[in-house]
Amino acid sequence: MSLLERFQGAMAESVSLKQRVAAEQGEAVVAAARRLAGVFQAGGKILLFGNGGSAADAQHLAAEFVNRFQVERPPLAAMALTTDTSILTAVGNDYDFLQIFAKQVRALGRPGDLAWGISTSGNSPNVVEGLKVARELGLGTMALSGRDGGPVAAAAELALVVPSRNTPRIQEVHITIGHVLCDLVDFILYPEKFSEA
Repeated sequence: MSLLERFQGAMAESVSLKQRVAAEQGEAVVAAARRLAGVFQAGGKILLFGNGGSAADAQHLAAEFVNRFQVERPPLAAMALTTDTSILTAVGNDYDFLQIFAKQVRALGRPGDLAWGISTSGNSPNVVEGLKVARELGLGTMALSGRDGGPVAAAAELALVVPSRNTPRIQEVHITIGHVLCDLVDFILYPEKFSEA
């Protein structure tokens, strides 16, 4: 296989997976957008978390909500629980890596907020723990997962699962879904901004 063929194969696989998710999960994505918009409308916040590339996605999406996505609108309350190295290392050192998100959800989450766990494998124990604590405290819960969804999807009220075992392709679809959710939330909350664009 040539380098060009390898590149083209990766792109084709990514496109095919996105098309499958679009065909099979459109209603679930719309439901997720409505849920997120409802949290913001009620004055709640979104707590996002995951490991590795999913930590980067959590940070990326929090920034899209707080700053802006494509239209000018007021900031929306979202935070990534993956960015404070002092908290992460203190909890990991003093307790257990399993608790790095759960402790933050317990400290920062309030009823009316939503905890959004991200995991490409669907098997991340610390993401599961964060979602469990969120439900215990009366927060809404959402998961962005891969493969068969795993314990992460099972721990959330609403789960969007990318049906693949290829981690890079799952990550590519995750950030696409995340961007679409940002757009849909803005469209729900600020429809007038789109007529101005």
